[in-house]
Amino acid sequence: MKKLLLVIFSIYGFLVFLLLMLVIFPFVIIASFFGSIQGGNMIYHICRFWADAAFFCWGIFHANIYEAEPAKNHAVVFVFNHTSYIDIPVLLKTFRKQKIRILAKSSMAKIPIFGFIYRKAAILVDRSSPEARSKSLASMKTYLTNNISIVIAPEGTFNLTDKPLKEFYDGAFKTAIEMQLSIQPVVFPDAYDRLHPGSIFSLNPGKTTAVFLPEFNTIGYTLENLEALKQNIYNTMEDALLRYKASWIK
Repeated sequence: MKKLLLVIFSIYGFLVFLLLMLVIFPFVIIASFFGSIQGGNMIYHICRFWADAAFFCWGIFHANIYEAEPAKNHAVVFVFNHTSYIDIPVLLKTFRKQKIRILAKSSMAKIPIFGFIYRKAAILVDRSSPEARSKSLASMKTYLTNNISIVIAPEGTFNLTDKPLKEFYDGAFKTAIEMQLSIQPVVFPDAYDRLHPGSIFSLNPGKTTAVFLPEFNTIGYTLENLEALKQNIYNTMEDALLRYKASWIK
């Protein structure tokens, strides 16, 4: 009976998601005419409404926990742990005052309607060729120089292990060092509980939490410091997920 109720609720949640997407779509089209910077900022405000309305309908309540003050007036590279299909709306609930762009997989841009919003709101990463990777990197640097923070999942994809985190890719840390920008980790200890990657029919009401951890300053760092920086941030995020008792950890 519990599984059946989860399936019914998940179908309801998916329909809510689609309906709200159709509601915001005309506004995203209008905002897209204002360019990638101003228009993109407008699209994020629109998508935050989407996330707020969806969470209200799903009975999901979000809270931020500030172990450190979030970066507001300067661009940083935010890194987060990736465990759930609802991580994107959780990000939109988490970053309310910051101007951000989320680094996301290019494959999702092929979905009708959603793909258009996705392309306009995210920096698409395509690892199929050096040229495609260079284009994504150039886009990231353009936004960062315009005081817009980048949000990256350094694990690259869902963490399907029973460990707090998967191994990190270098990209986020390399970019921060090259541009001498701070990195601020944020962890989501319970997004997994609301909708885990094992099934799209596991959506359920409850809470989601984002924990802001201290910034790591990279001023004076070179690429020789990359591995040490990456490991320090990995350890900080791992410790936080253990302290907040993330449920997938065995």
